[in-house]
Amino acid sequence: MLQNTTLKFLKGLRNNNNKPWFEDHRQDYDAAREDFQSFIESIIGRHSKKDEDISSLKAKECMFRINRDVRFSKDKSPYKANLGASIARGGKKSIFAGYYFHCEPGQSFTGGGIWMPMPAEVKKIRQEIDYCFEEFSAIVRSKKFKSVYGDLDKEEQISLTNVPKGYEKDNPAAEYVKLKSWIATRKITDAELTSKGLGKLVLESFEVLQPLVKFINKGLE
Repeated sequence: MLQNTTLKFLKGLRNNNNKPWFEDHRQDYDAAREDFQSFIESIIGRHSKKDEDISSLKAKECMFRINRDVRFSKDKSPYKANLGASIARGGKKSIFAGYYFHCEPGQSFTGGGIWMPMPAEVKKIRQEIDYCFEEFSAIVRSKKFKSVYGDLDKEEQISLTNVPKGYEKDNPAAEYVKLKSWIATRKITDAELTSKGLGKLVLESFEVLQPLVKFINKGLE
């Protein structure tokens, strides 16, 4: 579970996203980051018993900085109003699929997969889905996967309008080879964030996602 003070800090930051406020609440940030890091460390330790690919990871290798890169953004807010961690072999900058946990009051979620890989990796993943669609379909259409995630996310910004070059429109895998990211997400309420059952919820989500992570990484290897 996460502490109420962590959510309180993030809510305050969302309403006061500026350097003076942040510096005045630096101790609150340090406490929130430590709380989040402790939770991620626990999740890695427990889930690595089922997925050895993440066994050597440390939470610090997975956690994103709270500072925003504003160089190419119209929004010049200096900080993210969330805490996030990408738990994949090699850490947050890995090219491999993995697990994700996002803490943001009112907008928290968990899940994972692979987000906006480079063209070479996109090509490999699409080929793997096409060649092994029966295996892929069994994963994303299983009762467990559908009960937790529903399906892969298919928002407009991560999906092509038409099937990519080299694939037929009537390809059984068309809806999935059109994707540019292969991710699944599960919403988490603020009440769940601060409940004793948070760890169990996240671990269950990761366990259900693991076959997809392994499938994608097999294609990348």
